[in-house]
Amino acid sequence: MNPNTVVSELPMNPTLSPNPVDAQQQEQQAGLDFIRQVITDDLKTGRTPNIITRFPPEPNGYLHIGHVKAICLNFGIAEEYQGVCNLRFDDTNPDAEEQEYVDGIANDVKWLGFDWSGEPRYASSYFDQLHTWAIQLIKQGDAYVDLQSPEEIRLNRGNFVELGKNSPYRDVSVDENLARFEKMNNGEFAEGAAVLRAKIDMASPNVHMRDPILYRVLHSEHHQTGDKWKMYPMYDYAHPLSDAIEGITHSLCTLEFQDHRPFYDWVVEKVQSKDVPRQYESSRLNIDYTITSKRKLRRLVEGGHVNGWDDPRMPTVVGMRRRGFTAAGLRDFCKRVGVSKTDGIVDVAMLEFCIRQSLESTAARGMAVLNPLKVTLTNLPEALDLTHSRHPNVDMGERVIPLSKEIYIDRKDFEEVSPKGFKRLIPDGEVRLRHAYVMKCDEVIKDAAGEVVELKCSIDLETLGKNPEGRKVKGVIHWVSAEKGVAAEVRIYERLFTESDPEISEDFLDNLNPESLKVVQAVIEPALAQAQAEDRFQFEREGYFVADRYDHRADRPVFNRILDLRDSFKPAK
Repeated sequence: MNPNTVVSELPMNPTLSPNPVDAQQQEQQAGLDFIRQVITDDLKTGRTPNIITRFPPEPNGYLHIGHVKAICLNFGIAEEYQGVCNLRFDDTNPDAEEQEYVDGIANDVKWLGFDWSGEPRYASSYFDQLHTWAIQLIKQGDAYVDLQSPEEIRLNRGNFVELGKNSPYRDVSVDENLARFEKMNNGEFAEGAAVLRAKIDMASPNVHMRDPILYRVLHSEHHQTGDKWKMYPMYDYAHPLSDAIEGITHSLCTLEFQDHRPFYDWVVEKVQSKDVPRQYESSRLNIDYTITSKRKLRRLVEGGHVNGWDDPRMPTVVGMRRRGFTAAGLRDFCKRVGVSKTDGIVDVAMLEFCIRQSLESTAARGMAVLNPLKVTLTNLPEALDLTHSRHPNVDMGERVIPLSKEIYIDRKDFEEVSPKGFKRLIPDGEVRLRHAYVMKCDEVIKDAAGEVVELKCSIDLETLGKNPEGRKVKGVIHWVSAEKGVAAEVRIYERLFTESDPEISEDFLDNLNPESLKVVQAVIEPALAQAQAEDRFQFEREGYFVADRYDHRADRPVFNRILDLRDSFKPAK
């Protein structure tokens, strides 16, 4: 949703008049956020009989967590008020846009659980009407062709201290402007040699009202319209008029577009559209330990700091999906964040909490040993198959867990010298094998370097499914059959940045976490190897994991850690 520019962007104008909605007062009414209060009032007063929203991404990259909030807001409001939400691609910059992004965005919206009204729409479908309106603006004396260079336009536009200067082409006749605009349309001007500008006020305190650019010359082929056009509308011109064409009743965007609202209203009024959309701005989603700038995400990809846009460490929708985040968890997160008129930073622990909540009752259980240590059960009479439920509280069926004479436990579950509070296996100590017997460590075997390589243990054959007589065993550890277990690659993901504000340094790349990815060779119980791509599990005592969307196969299992089991976020009651 970033506007296209042909000159350097200017910062937001702090002198903009306030939104027509008093946010604080509205939020106190009926327990609704200010946007929902506006919509409720508009329906009651009859300003609009139906609610029509839109999600209007520019197809110049992959969607990220910030877009998820926008999707949930626009589609969610349409659902709540029995309205409709359009998916519209604001495709006004063919140099940066690709069909790959169009297809990816549509897939992301579907995966998140939403559907749009009718077919996907494109701003490019309205180029003919936008061109007609541009001619109307010229004839009304509200637009002119400027032949200044981009640098001259930038300098003459002024800043927050200096007022802008009128272009020497500002008062050229309507006929001359129409002729020059036709030349732009025919490709007779070189790129950067001519632009169409709105004629508003070069002395406006809002720099976005200082004769903003409506069209620029661009000799590029468009992914939807081919080579039909030699000039393309700017985002700030196409966006409000596309809203008007579609009859959008509430145009919802982030606070960075607050300065653009006066021009949004101006251009709709000047073309005298019968449908008058209204723009409302709310805070964008900022999360600590996270970067959402498209430019900086591209640096991560192109610099090889991550393994593509769908790397599970990326905050892109495709990355979060591959990581194993659930659509339900992301929707819950956006609902908890809510709608506000004030920018702030959201604790990433809230996001992780919502994902864990969504996984608790949907992820089947399984056992995987990430750092195997061999254990020989010296008195197990014979190998056997244990049957246990796939989830302790939800009916997901049962799984078979083979128990053999040789098993693997995790190295962290054995210590020769017991640390304080350690409740796992020690020499001559007992633990319960998860879903199986109580086991005692009788002998520790080491290699020539003094490293523990094997444990000889005995089991209490009377403890399958019941507690031992006369003693209490506190520890429970997971395990996998050495004979029937399946080798698997497990990717352990941590946060991509070490700093809560990755941009605290001059270069955000300085704060990359060198430990954000570790790959271990694990052993998993056989049932886990039969997982389908994107099946999610809780590896008991280890965390939540997902079968990789692309690399996982039954003969070569690959799992990504979604999150560990720890949860530091405390939701408000």
